[in-house]
Amino acid sequence: MLSACGGGGGSGSVLGGGSSGGVSPTPSATPTPTPTTTAGCSLRERQDWALAQLREWYLFPETLPTSLSPAPYATVDAYVDALTATARAQGRDRYFTYLTSIAEENAYYDAGETAGFGTRFALDTTGRRLFVIESFEGTPALNAGIDRGTEILQIGTSGGSLRSVSAIIDATGIDGLNDALGPDTVGTARTFEFRTAEGTTRTETVAKADYALLPVSTRYGAKVLTDGGKKVGYINLRTFITTANQPLRDAFASFRAQGITEFVIDFRYNGGGLISVADLMGDLLGGGKSTSQVYSYTTFRPEKSSENETKYFAPTAQSVTPTKIAFIGTGRTASASELVINAFVPYLGNNMALIGTNTYGKPVGQIAVDQAACDDRLRIVALSVQNSARSAAYFDGLASVVPNTCSATDDINYPLGDPREQSVARALDFLAGRSCSRIGSAAATAAAREGLRVAGDGVEGRTLLQPARPSTVQREVPGLF
Repeated sequence: MLSACGGGGGSGSVLGGGSSGGVSPTPSATPTPTPTTTAGCSLRERQDWALAQLREWYLFPETLPTSLSPAPYATVDAYVDALTATARAQGRDRYFTYLTSIAEENAYYDAGETAGFGTRFALDTTGRRLFVIESFEGTPALNAGIDRGTEILQIGTSGGSLRSVSAIIDATGIDGLNDALGPDTVGTARTFEFRTAEGTTRTETVAKADYALLPVSTRYGAKVLTDGGKKVGYINLRTFITTANQPLRDAFASFRAQGITEFVIDFRYNGGGLISVADLMGDLLGGGKSTSQVYSYTTFRPEKSSENETKYFAPTAQSVTPTKIAFIGTGRTASASELVINAFVPYLGNNMALIGTNTYGKPVGQIAVDQAACDDRLRIVALSVQNSARSAAYFDGLASVVPNTCSATDDINYPLGDPREQSVARALDFLAGRSCSRIGSAAATAAAREGLRVAGDGVEGRTLLQPARPSTVQREVPGLF
């Protein structure tokens, strides 16, 4: 399973992903829960298996230690982190190689299935304030009136145990705040006192539930904006999963029917995902391209060169022919998102721009190697992705790669896709030829490495909340709880 997955910051923070097709190092199998007595699934056996897969597939084999005993490491994750420490120190594998669950991954990538409140949280680390930057349709959070721009004031297991966000952080730090939100199991309930973007303060008890995350919002995921009488197509893609395919096709078919040739593609929180969906996005934006024109190259280490692939454009009946594209990005825009943006640099040149802040910087992807009996899936950085010019020089983000950039904040006072929201407004400015300020690459990259740093409500320093060991969906949808 090829994977263009995202990037993340902080201790153990990774945004992972995968895609069907390409190399399949192990046959797919029906996942089963990890039984403690299953033969071959002791800690030492699982660690030895992980080492063997890294020796065979890792993109940077020269960085692996010649020998490293797994005995001191209490988990497979800790051992994998130790094995990849050198590449991480070089900035080439920032916790992109990790162990996850086959069952959990398949549920997410195939159908977007997960459990939780259904909202993204961002923390103002200076003011110790917790904000909601996005809530998903059909989820407990949105049903309770918690949406973009909401500030969470207090959290408790009941109305009688409410504690302020600042008190929780003062007592136990960010880990304590993660703990206060509870485990991602169905039925876990928390009481929130919150203030909506409109200024109303309420208290609601919200229980976590199973839901299917919509990769393209039914509220603002695809719409037509009007700027000076000109129609502009707007797409906000939350994550690259299989269920994005049809809504993307439908949206671009509508844009094409309306003769729209200028686009805003909003990847601001998109941590990546399936390469197959990134390929479809390229094809939908690739009207007028021939099937002999290269979209991207996928390259493995020399002894695995038989796995290398060249992706050519394959326009569809829904494809549009862009004259200009403004891509919105942040420090959490990573991997599959960056692949799409980078792929258009040779073709659009000065007719494209990066809006917002610098992106994360992850021109590498993973394969999935499965040990089905243990429900273990090892995500291994095994490939690099390049555009048609063979360029993938963006480990420090795309701000120095994309010909034009416009600095913009993420203004949570307005809905996503609203022309008044600053990132959307700057995107429209670029498309219309109006002036903007360039993204400062060095500062933006430092911010991206720590996590998303944005502003818009007058408070500097919001960062997407992330547990130390995020789940599969939290790797791809940063900030999700």
